[in-house]
Amino acid sequence: MARRLALFDLDGTLTRGDTYRGFGLRLIARHPLRWPRVLLLVLPLCAFLLRRIDRGGLKAELLRLLFAGLTRAEIEAFAQRYAAGVVAGYMFPEAVAALRGHLAAGDHVVLLSASPDLYVHDIGRLLGVHQSICTEIRWHGDRLDGRLAGPNRRDKEKARVLATLRAMHPGLPVIAYGNSEPDLDHMRLCEEAVYVNAAPRLAARLAAELPGIRCVEWR
Repeated sequence: MARRLALFDLDGTLTRGDTYRGFGLRLIARHPLRWPRVLLLVLPLCAFLLRRIDRGGLKAELLRLLFAGLTRAEIEAFAQRYAAGVVAGYMFPEAVAALRGHLAAGDHVVLLSASPDLYVHDIGRLLGVHQSICTEIRWHGDRLDGRLAGPNRRDKEKARVLATLRAMHPGLPVIAYGNSEPDLDHMRLCEEAVYVNAAPRLAARLAAELPGIRCVEWR
């Protein structure tokens, strides 16, 4: 039986930066005839700045406008290569060591990310985690729709996922790893939490207000 639950955020916690941006840029580079669609992005960007749509809506519109209609086979093949590159060269060595330490200790390790399931599950499989929970993207048969098929796994949604995981694994203490202030929504609910690469002012505030959250620097 698992000793405890270990939840790992992906972007900026395990990786050195955002994976969604890299995925989109590399995918559109493989489809140069779609470059004119980039001009259409001004509409959802303005809607986001005007708070007409949230981050989840923006994420969905970017996928829909740029990549709707691509086949499942071509996206899956690209995503597998992209995930392999992320794991091989875009992750903090200390993060990978921490994750593998939890696996070796017998913990139930979960990758919990707001990034899309187009590639997050591939990263999870390469890392050997037990479960990947991320933002699900809609398909029409074998063609990408691009809109969200479920909630954007960010902010308070991660706290809801945590509650579900606790119900599935009753009695297990939880340790969570994150790197953004929105991650604090669920990290503060865990028995132990690790904040990665906090700015000095935030690190001081966390030490004063939330002593249960430990700050680390991973390079």
